[in-house]
Amino acid sequence: MAAALVRTRNNRMIAGVCAGLARRFGTTPTTMRVIFAVSCLLPGPQFLVYLALWILLPSEDKATGAAAW
Repeated sequence: MAAALVRTRNNRMIAGVCAGLARRFGTTPTTMRVIFAVSCLLPGPQFLVYLALWILLPSEDKATGAAAW
């Protein structure tokens, strides 16, 4: 079973969104950060999606007792 989708405490650079997505999808945080940086060069709402995930995803320490996505 895949890991829960939460913002991680470890490997956090800004908010832990890329590190949480990387753990969920089985890749490294650096790879996820590169994918995000390259996607920001394309037109679209990537930065707004990142902000929404920052707000909506629970932090790992708060989600340990509750069911995470």
